[in-house]
Amino acid sequence: MTDPQRARLASPTVNGSSVSAVTPSSPAGLSDSGAMATCPRGCTPVVRLCQKLNRLKTLDEDMMTTSLKRCLSTLDLTLLGVGGMVGSGLYVLTGTVAKDIVGPAVVISFLLAGIASLLAAFCYAEFGARIPKTGSAYMFTYVSMGEIWAFLIGWNVILENMIGGAAVARAWSGYLDSIFNHRIQNFTETHIIQWNTPFLAHYPDILAAGIVIVATLFISFGVQVSSYLNHIFSVISLCVIVFILVFGFILADPVNWSQKEGGFAPFGLSGILSGSATCFFAFVGFDVIASSTEETKNPQKAVPIATAIALGLAASAYILVSTVLTLMVPWHTLDPNSALADAFFRRGYSWAGVVVAIGSICGMNTVLLSNLFSLPRIVYAMAEDGLFFSLFARVNPVTKVPVNAILMFGVLMALLSLIFDLEALVQFLSIGTLLAYTFVAASIIVLRHQPEKAKGAASTSPNPNPDPEPAPTESQTIMEDSGELKQYESFSDKLQLVDMQTRERRGVGQLRACFEPYLGRLLGGFGAGEVVAFCVTAMIVSAVSFCAVLEFGTNQLHLPVWSFALLLLIFSLAYVLSLALIWVHEQRSDSKTFQVPLVPLIPAASILFNVFLMMKLSKLTWVRFIVWLAIGLFVYFGYGVWHSKEGLRGQQPTDMAARYVVLPSGSLVETVQSVQPNGQVDSSHQNHVFPETEEQRGKR
Repeated sequence: MTDPQRARLASPTVNGSSVSAVTPSSPAGLSDSGAMATCPRGCTPVVRLCQKLNRLKTLDEDMMTTSLKRCLSTLDLTLLGVGGMVGSGLYVLTGTVAKDIVGPAVVISFLLAGIASLLAAFCYAEFGARIPKTGSAYMFTYVSMGEIWAFLIGWNVILENMIGGAAVARAWSGYLDSIFNHRIQNFTETHIIQWNTPFLAHYPDILAAGIVIVATLFISFGVQVSSYLNHIFSVISLCVIVFILVFGFILADPVNWSQKEGGFAPFGLSGILSGSATCFFAFVGFDVIASSTEETKNPQKAVPIATAIALGLAASAYILVSTVLTLMVPWHTLDPNSALADAFFRRGYSWAGVVVAIGSICGMNTVLLSNLFSLPRIVYAMAEDGLFFSLFARVNPVTKVPVNAILMFGVLMALLSLIFDLEALVQFLSIGTLLAYTFVAASIIVLRHQPEKAKGAASTSPNPNPDPEPAPTESQTIMEDSGELKQYESFSDKLQLVDMQTRERRGVGQLRACFEPYLGRLLGGFGAGEVVAFCVTAMIVSAVSFCAVLEFGTNQLHLPVWSFALLLLIFSLAYVLSLALIWVHEQRSDSKTFQVPLVPLIPAASILFNVFLMMKLSKLTWVRFIVWLAIGLFVYFGYGVWHSKEGLRGQQPTDMAARYVVLPSGSLVETVQSVQPNGQVDSSHQNHVFPETEEQRGKR
């Protein structure tokens, strides 16, 4: 609504018998249409489209209200997180990394990877405790970065979970088949079907598809059933890990770390760092905890505690098992496919290999359940917001889970495991997860510097043009709590008063008072959080540029040494400068939930590490990622942008015009009319008659 229209509604009549006023709407109603109203009439469609794409999700005042069932405890979340991280990687990845990349120094690689994962886990824990809604990285991005970015993150996490679950099912099938001397594979190729098609498996893995279908049915029975099932497999897997550690340390031989066998770090520092990048993907399952916050009894406390315990247990398991493995047998003789079982077999304890096989299958089951648990809940969150088909937003009234999303995407996961081989699935894995980690870390910085919306703004009428504060004079007088006036005349008292007033004016997202004399003229004119949002974008761009030059500068781009060093210096300075400008702004510090320490340092370090790992991925992975991204944009612009609940909320009336008419009898009649964003007044209205007061009767 334009200013002349607002003035016309607010102006009284000539005879003074009627008075009009405009009551502003709530901040939720102004989320989109208010921004549109501030745009002049010549506003281009491109600007309006950008406003739609970057609209933020409006959270309910009571975020604990949900159509799902809140029944998960801290123990449930912890075991879900452990099950998502400690699976096939423990039994397969440790041997592969130790033999081909690092050697016995795989212990250090897992330690560094665990620390890097902790940076991302901190960000997820803060969001999960502050916003107890399902959707994980999608939801966190929606409330801080914008709608289009949230959809793309959610779209990629959907594919990531489908591929991750299919890859685990394929590995589960192959591991079980190897125990029976590949009889299942031979029977399928001989009596059913065999094909030789690029990017597809040589034969349909019916066993892998079958285990996905069975797990999907268990997940659809409700969150408690799937949680109990995860408890059983997780406990068995942890017991097997304890057996491996106890029995393995008994069989340990320190000679296997000596120079006789190649030393502790035969591939040097570069091998340790390269191994850390590979080991990092062993910890990507902790985001299942954030996906379960809407079904948690007390998410504010349970999510941070469960995240810390689960990540600590997983990191300890990987470090200790890799230590045992490389001490039992020489690292260069490990079998990459079944390192642990083969190590016990070569030491003369073939029966221990059966125990390891049981633990491996149980560990893979927990990872599969974790993927099937997270996937439909992200789909449900997107459908609930109107960005995905509403069919998947339906919750079964009995089981309190999104059954349609579970069954549909469980079938799709089974189809992927049926026709694709493990190598083709793994090649595409991790890019969506790294992208989600990057956006969540950036969202922490943005949200920490965003001022909270004032509660009760709908009921009060803020003055659009408040009177400016009077400048301090030589004699400043204020009212004390006791009601007495106190006069400040000395220079030191005046400085104390000005400093107190300056601190009071400093809100979240604004420049800190101590930097006002130095940066106030440059940054003081921006709104709260605007500089921080720009600096976060600049930090991500500089991180991408720095990592690209570092990874491709000498080999693919063939840059001279001077230009290579100069570009690294420029991008690193841009990164540090963006970080410094973020730091000089005020942050939120009154949150009652868990907060990431050392913001923005920890999220910035997480962003840099995630971008570096993304540069390590193959070209084919990026091509597939771009294709999937294009499909997602087609879905969003074809359906999501038109059915977004935030967009529909912005089309609702944003202002209410209240007209008060004084009748000759002295009674007051209130007429309430809704004002549309284009300034038109709705014809529908409500009348409220207020009786004449005693004072009015006396005056009459």
